[in-house]
Amino acid sequence: MDSAERKGNFFKRTLKKVFSRSFGKRTAGTLALFSGLLGVAVISIDPIKFISPMLPLQVDNIIIVEKIAFENVINLITANFIVLVGAVTFLLGIGLGLLRKELFNGVKAFWRGLKASPRATLNAPVRAYKRITVWRNWLLQKIDFLQSESAKWKTVFNVLKSPYSLLRAMGLSPQMAASFIIAGTTVGGGVVVNETILAERSFSNGDSGVYLAPVDTPVTYTEGDNTLRIDLSSVPVREITIENVSVGTVFTGSSLPSGETNVVQISGNPTATGFTATRLEVGTLIFENSRCRKLTLSDMNIHTLTVIGNASDGQSLSPSPGAARMRSIGGGHHQAEALITSGGTYDRIWIQAPVSAQNGKIGTLTLSNLYTKGGDCVLSAIDASEVLILTNELGLGNGFATKEFVIETSVQAANMVITDNIELAIGEPVISTPE
Repeated sequence: MDSAERKGNFFKRTLKKVFSRSFGKRTAGTLALFSGLLGVAVISIDPIKFISPMLPLQVDNIIIVEKIAFENVINLITANFIVLVGAVTFLLGIGLGLLRKELFNGVKAFWRGLKASPRATLNAPVRAYKRITVWRNWLLQKIDFLQSESAKWKTVFNVLKSPYSLLRAMGLSPQMAASFIIAGTTVGGGVVVNETILAERSFSNGDSGVYLAPVDTPVTYTEGDNTLRIDLSSVPVREITIENVSVGTVFTGSSLPSGETNVVQISGNPTATGFTATRLEVGTLIFENSRCRKLTLSDMNIHTLTVIGNASDGQSLSPSPGAARMRSIGGGHHQAEALITSGGTYDRIWIQAPVSAQNGKIGTLTLSNLYTKGGDCVLSAIDASEVLILTNELGLGNGFATKEFVIETSVQAANMVITDNIELAIGEPVISTPE
């Protein structure tokens, strides 16, 4: 224990002794008696002989008449002063006796505050931060609650708005989803009409029809025609993605449109009577993980061609060296965002450039996991910065003498990576019944 702490404890013990109840009564009485006796004694003493030597004017230096007057004034002042001092001393003693408890508590509180003030000053920032965090956590809890409730209500309204979209999100094909809705609403004609309006045909829902990119709803649709067709316009499209679909005669009851031999056709439009040739301009074209009876690439100008990991029932890969430039497709504020669909069954997929004067433009074109039968897959009349043909299975099951994977010499590329492509006996998929 250091000297400062010992002094503080001594001061505290002294205060307790002076102002304790048992000792305070005796002290108050003694102090009051002493104050009264002191007042009487002061009044009884003649202070002239003590005060006059200290005054600038001495009594002996003043004439007799004036001396008497001066002495009277001095006596009067002295008497009043002594009475005042005695009275104040007496009242102070009485007050200390009566208010000893309150005075002791006040001194004790003052001492506690004096000791706690340094610690309180140091702890003030911590206490303030804790109060702030309490309000912060309360506010964040309310915000999280409102966000979760908003998300729940949004989901409820989406489900009520479109049962068709819900069934599609569960992985059902468009035909299967439509059959569920029709079967579940035959009890009332009004319900059928409402479902038809709410479940509007769209590219994102995997519905067939003719789409004028970048519009998500078909511009034309013929009942019984199950072709997914995209006609590009002068508006560039940032992205087109078609994945996880079955095409052609791969499912029971399906057939190609009359006069068509290609189940997948991605191309520009060559010169025809009354039209100017157009091409399809693509930043990145990806054709991957798909099954075709035959895949043909022709009339293409490519900066970088990558052909890796494809297995085919006969192949002929003969691209020519070229000098195509790198390119990107942009359109600023007026560029279309995307056309994306996943899942669905079609008799044909057809993406083409405009028929006259204007090339079609796509930033990224992705065709992934296409399961086809009954026709060929064709990529032609395309100018691209990068083309990736990756891990596809191609074959008609008629031996290696015929070539089911063909890259013609009309395909020119400035850079080529062609590796790990093998010939393997592969036949067309068997016909299946759609789920």
